[in-house]
Amino acid sequence: MKRIFLIVLDSFGIGEMEDAALYGDAGTNTLRSVAASPKFHMPNMRKLGLFNIDGVDCAEKTDSPQARIARMREASKGKDTTIGHWEIAGILSERPLPTYPDGFPEEVLRPFREKTGRGVLCNLPYSGTQVIQEYGEEHMRTGDLIVYTSADSVFQIAAHEDVVPLEQLYEYCRTAREILQGEHGVGRVIARPFTGTCRGQFTRTPNRHDFSLLPPHTTMLDQLQAAGKDVAAVGKIYDIFAGRGITEHVYTKGNAEGIERTLEYMNKDFEGLCFINLVDYDMLYGHRNDIDGYAAALTYFDEKLPDLLKGLKNEDILMITADHGCDPGYTVSTDHSREHTPFLMYGRPVAPANLGTRDTFADIGATVLDYFGIKPEFAGTSML
Repeated sequence: MKRIFLIVLDSFGIGEMEDAALYGDAGTNTLRSVAASPKFHMPNMRKLGLFNIDGVDCAEKTDSPQARIARMREASKGKDTTIGHWEIAGILSERPLPTYPDGFPEEVLRPFREKTGRGVLCNLPYSGTQVIQEYGEEHMRTGDLIVYTSADSVFQIAAHEDVVPLEQLYEYCRTAREILQGEHGVGRVIARPFTGTCRGQFTRTPNRHDFSLLPPHTTMLDQLQAAGKDVAAVGKIYDIFAGRGITEHVYTKGNAEGIERTLEYMNKDFEGLCFINLVDYDMLYGHRNDIDGYAAALTYFDEKLPDLLKGLKNEDILMITADHGCDPGYTVSTDHSREHTPFLMYGRPVAPANLGTRDTFADIGATVLDYFGIKPEFAGTSML
């Protein structure tokens, strides 16, 4: 019974890509920034070979990496969650998804107001924690929705759970998703519920929900499902792929729960892929320039890694990678960074080796399919 556990450490970049300057990200290196923190300690990832990957020079290498390792180069244009995950699964995006540095145009907002029956506040790129402090009281007074974006391709709607019940907020997001197609087809519409009574006391709740574009082409998930394999999604994977190609899923409220759900899947009988996203690195630390928080979260993952390795059966493979960077030490911006990502593959069926630098994240999807004897319907070369 073959199984692959593919873990995405969201935003764990390992150094700027060759075209990083075009994205305003020259000099970014998420791993180097967090490795300088006293909270950083990853001896188990070191044993697998993290610090032996091409271009990684911020920590001591090991003489004999236990995993098959590579540095991944993103072939797609962009540096966001959707494009990164889509490329891992085999989709190469020739154009970045649309972004709105000046807010959304009236041709988007007008039908949104008409269909929801509510006004719109803010409509600018904003920090998600700051925007609810600045607009939360007006939202509670008027019922207008707080709409904002970021450097990513997102349309975010913040609403107080006592003013807009969760299911109603999710319905408003579905409405926005229907509007935001074609030219304005943002990667994700995101519900951002919050609670609290006044400015300074508003806090976001764990009830975030993402509504993504449907993947435009066939992915490894589609091919696995078509071949009768199980495809389990942990965390926001289900949302990133709009549920397509996924046979079962479970949402999580943080990295700790994501790891626990993964360990539970390791104790289940299934044949196929368990695809996991651990989002805290990006959401809680990268975007907030919190180097120590990011480092501590990586240390926690490293501490749990032996449990994950012990959970592997004879035909299981563990893959660890990332979808983009979000360098918390890069003070020019709090946005994602255009970086290479790591790839580590471990298990009894895997021979340790350093595969250098790969030309596309899609090699990961091709590797997954290869293990199950499936020929990929996309550009990508297996690393088995």
